[in-house]
Amino acid sequence: MDPAPVAKPTLLDAVRREIRTRHLSIRTEQQYVYWVRWFVRHFQRRHPRELGAAEVQAFLAMLANERHVSASTHNQALSALLFLYRAVLKQELPWLDQLERPKRPQRLPVILTVDEVDAVLARMDGEHALLARLLYGTGMRIMEALRLRVKDVDFAQRTLIVREGKGNKDRALMLPEALADGLRAQLACARSLWVRDRAEQRPGVEMPEALARKYPCAAESWAWHWVFPQAALSIDPRSGVRRRHHLFDQTFQRAFKRAAIAAQIHKPATPHSLRHAFATHLLQAGYDIRTVQELLGHADVSTTMIYTHVLKVGGMGVRSPLDALMRPTAPAHSGVPHDEAATFLARTRRQPPSHLRSPA
Repeated sequence: MDPAPVAKPTLLDAVRREIRTRHLSIRTEQQYVYWVRWFVRHFQRRHPRELGAAEVQAFLAMLANERHVSASTHNQALSALLFLYRAVLKQELPWLDQLERPKRPQRLPVILTVDEVDAVLARMDGEHALLARLLYGTGMRIMEALRLRVKDVDFAQRTLIVREGKGNKDRALMLPEALADGLRAQLACARSLWVRDRAEQRPGVEMPEALARKYPCAAESWAWHWVFPQAALSIDPRSGVRRRHHLFDQTFQRAFKRAAIAAQIHKPATPHSLRHAFATHLLQAGYDIRTVQELLGHADVSTTMIYTHVLKVGGMGVRSPLDALMRPTAPAHSGVPHDEAATFLARTRRQPPSHLRSPA
């Protein structure tokens, strides 16, 4: 009996294979597959080998002019198409280097004040409240906190270790003393789920890269378990295994949004705003910018400098001359010299150009 024919891998299968070969994240895989699928469907399912510079530019123009996508979304779509042609189709075409990336506008981060942070945290409860305090207390990104494992929490040294953060870098953070009891309680809840999974012989948690083969039993160990596990099991999108995942970021984002609305915060705050607040409040407290850079995991201090731009204005920044002008002045007969407003106006007063001066 002849063996069953092996199905030829599709274009999207080839994209996934190349992404996993390069150890890119699952989110990068999902986004690149999304854009490649849209690109192919936009041109009536023609193979990308049959398409060229004109079609790629037309697709990107459609995104900008008809869909009005942001510059970051535009860049993401362009990166996906460049990956498709170079990494998947193995084509190095001259027009690929001529595709221009839209310039991303420089935006200031949304900064919450200490009172606003306190108001939001007071309206969250359970593990979401603990997670929000962790983001504000350490400056973690949301996925860094969700992927925290038991072995990376050191109460004796009061240290948290972020593994494979942005840029695939590890870094050490302080464990806020105010969170110690809450984290111990959270670990007790997580352990009860771990005990149940072991009793029911469920597959262990997801392991990074090849560690599952190198250490076959590590995925089922308590040390590698999530600090914030999901209550229900879910399907691993890559392996198809039904196992326990960490908390979903969308669930936490919705809880944070509800708390911000209840606190009557009218700024467009997101969970990432807690990271911004962490950095800004440390700088306001007098900490060195290099220290803040290391805690945030920024590769370049210029990224951290954006928080100094925020500090240049507001209560701790430059004083407006209007505030000096509106201060109460001393009575004329008191003999008090010119106040701050008068001095400011005197220093900034200029004579008009000679051709505009009124003749004497």
